[in-house]
Amino acid sequence: MAEPKTIDLALQGGGAHGAFTWGVLDKLLEDPRIRIEGISGTSAGAMNAVIMADALTRGDETTAREALERFWRAVSRAAMASPIRRSPLDVLTGTWSLDHSPGFLWLDLMTRLVSPYQFNPMNLNPLRDLLIEHVDFARVRACEDLKLFVCATSVTTGRQRIFRRAEMSADAVMASACLPFLFQAVEIDGEAFWDGGYTGNPPLLPLMAECTTRDIVIVQINPIRRDEVPTDAPAILNRLNEITFNASLNKEIRLVALLKDLAGELDSTYGCYRDALFHRISADEALAGLSVSSKMNAEWPFLCRLMEQGRAVTADWLDAHHEALGTRSTLDIEAIYPT
Repeated sequence: MAEPKTIDLALQGGGAHGAFTWGVLDKLLEDPRIRIEGISGTSAGAMNAVIMADALTRGDETTAREALERFWRAVSRAAMASPIRRSPLDVLTGTWSLDHSPGFLWLDLMTRLVSPYQFNPMNLNPLRDLLIEHVDFARVRACEDLKLFVCATSVTTGRQRIFRRAEMSADAVMASACLPFLFQAVEIDGEAFWDGGYTGNPPLLPLMAECTTRDIVIVQINPIRRDEVPTDAPAILNRLNEITFNASLNKEIRLVALLKDLAGELDSTYGCYRDALFHRISADEALAGLSVSSKMNAEWPFLCRLMEQGRAVTADWLDAHHEALGTRSTLDIEAIYPT
C-alpha cells in the first residue's frame, strides 16, 4: 500500500452541528490513506480536536473514533434534562430546529434582557465538566502525533489568541466556545476571552506556518450562501449569525490567496503561503433547512444524523479528491470566497 497522504484540518465551530465534523473525523481516521498532522479548531471544532488528541496518546485511530463517539453520546445524555428541546409539533413533523421550543424561546428572550453574570452568577457550565471528564489535558499537551491550534477572542483587545498544544487546557477550549450572551468570559492569565468564532473560525495561518504538509482541508459547517433574503426576525438573526461566524474565515482565506499571489515575488519566508493547497468539506447540503437554533439541539438521533452525513460527504470528497492531495488545490477560492 502507498504511503498515506498527510493533511491538516481547519475545523469550524457550530455547537451541535459539530457532530457533522465528528463524522468527518470518523471517516478520515478510518481511511488508511490519510494521516492528520495538525488541526486548528474553534468551539466545537476545538472540542473534537482535543478529544482526538487525547485518544491518540493512549491508542490509535480506532481509539480516537471510539472516544469521539463517547464524547458526543455524553453531550446528548447531559442535554436530556434540559428544557431546551423540540416542541411536540416539531417532533411530529420531523423538524430538528428549536424555533418553536418554549425552552429555547425563553432562553433567547432572557439572553437579550439579562447577562450571564446575572442569570448564572455561579458560572455553572455542564459542558466544561463534561470536557474535563473526557479529556486528560496533560495527555493532550504530550500528544506529539498531532499539532493543535485553538482560537479564542480577547474581550479587551478584540484580537485573536491562538492556544497551541503545549498550553492546551479546559479553560482554553471553553474560551474558544464562550458565547458572550450565554456564558461569562473565560479568564486565562488575567485576560478575558470569548468565542474564537469572532476572530478565527477557524484560523488558517498557524497551520501554514507551523506544519509541514501543504494540504489544508477546511471543514465548514456555517453556510456561506443563502439564496433567500430573510424577512422575519428569527430568519434575519439566523443569517446574521452565519455571516458573523464566517466573516473571519472569509477574510483570512482572501488574505492567504493574496499572499499566495505575492509569495513568488518575495523571499523564502513566504514559501508556506505560496505552496499551500486548499480543500473544503462542506456541510451546506446537510444543514440546509436548519436554523441556527438547531445548534443547541443535542438529541442523539439528530447528532447521529449529522455524524452520518459528515461521513458520507467525506467519503464522496475522498473519492473525488484524494489523488489531488499533495499536487493541487481542489478549493476554488474565487468561486467560494469571492472578493
